[in-house]
Amino acid sequence: MVSIAGFASNRGRNLLNLDDLRPGGATIEVIVANHADAPIIEAAAERGISTIIAERHDDESRQEHERRIVGELRDFSFDLVCLDGYMRILSPWMLDELPVVLNVHPSLLPSFVGMDAWGDALDAGVAVSGCSVHIVTEEVDAGPIVTQEPVSVRPDDTVSKLKERILYEAEFKAYPRAVRWFAEDRVTVAPDRTSVSVEPAETAYSELDLVTGDQLYALRYGENPHQDAAVYSDPTKDEASVADAIERNPSTKDLSYNNVHDADAAYRIALEFERPACAIIKHANPAGVATASSVSVAYDAALSTDAMSAFGGIVALNEPCDRETAIAITDSFKETVIAPGYTEGALEELRRQEALRVLEVPHIERPPSVLRRSILGGYLIQDRDAAGLDAEELEVVTYIEPTQGQIRSMLFGWRVAKHAASNAIVLTSGTETVGIGQGQVSRVDAVELAIKKAAEHAEGKGPRGSVLVSDGFFPFADGIEAAAEAGIEAIVQPGGSRNDAEVIATAEEHEMAMAFTGRRCFRH
Repeated sequence: MVSIAGFASNRGRNLLNLDDLRPGGATIEVIVANHADAPIIEAAAERGISTIIAERHDDESRQEHERRIVGELRDFSFDLVCLDGYMRILSPWMLDELPVVLNVHPSLLPSFVGMDAWGDALDAGVAVSGCSVHIVTEEVDAGPIVTQEPVSVRPDDTVSKLKERILYEAEFKAYPRAVRWFAEDRVTVAPDRTSVSVEPAETAYSELDLVTGDQLYALRYGENPHQDAAVYSDPTKDEASVADAIERNPSTKDLSYNNVHDADAAYRIALEFERPACAIIKHANPAGVATASSVSVAYDAALSTDAMSAFGGIVALNEPCDRETAIAITDSFKETVIAPGYTEGALEELRRQEALRVLEVPHIERPPSVLRRSILGGYLIQDRDAAGLDAEELEVVTYIEPTQGQIRSMLFGWRVAKHAASNAIVLTSGTETVGIGQGQVSRVDAVELAIKKAAEHAEGKGPRGSVLVSDGFFPFADGIEAAAEAGIEAIVQPGGSRNDAEVIATAEEHEMAMAFTGRRCFRH
């Protein structure tokens, strides 16, 4: 465990933050202040942290003063020194007597050294400033950098505003990060303090993930009218960009958060397929998906899964929209259409609906990327689920072999299930959905919902003879019983339940084919 000696001349808010967070288990052993009325003295006492008041006497030389401080520090055990607004320069002798000394400076060094880094940043007109945690050396603000944290500079920033934001948004992140790295024994500092190296963390992602973007436009409102929202774009991403989508219906209203979010969800599904495809989305979940010989045929097949739920939904196509498809789309109310392009005839038809958003995303590359999700106090990051499913990956576990048509439906349905909220069940026939049960807390409920949707909402098709795709394994045989009663003939699922043997036996009892994928495709 790392123990810290902190040096401060004023409030020492970074030191107090380190004491609150205790990064990597690090604790503050003692705080040194160079005058008795420094607020950090009282704050440390309230926390039970020892303090040293090291005012320099009038008749005391710099060397004598530093020797006195080092002498008093010998009563304490510490591995690291952290400066926080300590308004004295440490001599080479003192740096040699102490363990590694860190400081946090309110700029992205080597820019804006000195006492007024905030004012210098504003005077220079930079768009980004931040802070740097560095090793302290003889030369002020020039030691090797351990880590940095950026902060955007806003048009209305003053020195006081920028100072506060750099403290809370940058220093309160970077200083604990650096201390944690020392506590984890991942930092190596050269004996002469001229270089520093940090051992990478055992993760697929960068230790410091910088998320930047340019605000494109404000949205009409967020998920609800009382919430503000905006769209940001990352121009470095080489992939389809819903953020940069072109509005092709000039008469329509501005987009809301839900419009963009659902358009993104719909387009992600459409881009799963090479054949002409259509995905219809409602509240970020698929209401119907199909591939066919044309996007017009695919739209009709997707709509027939659940036309009632598709009302007011989002339509995504993976090929340019033609007049025939546009006429079909506008036959009932839709919020948004998103496609890689439109014929003039299609635009003529779509623009008849003044409230319809018509979004064009010309670029349809699909490289793997990462997904981020906000959580309280931070965010999660993971790889996007870019994995498809090939027939060779299927393990048939029943004595009944699935037909080629059923295998085709399994592969199609798996790509749809990836985008349905777990627990998810997708019923398919050919390459179109028949019924979708999603967002359920038990798998059998998802099965029963998919069957109900297929039986009551699907047009010209139903659960009988369909293929069931499950995004997770069946913990019990009740879901198989429900599927058999509805006339479902084949099932694909990850497998891996302790009750797999019972589940397989139940499928065979009802003469249903079953295949395992060996992996799940949850979405939360």
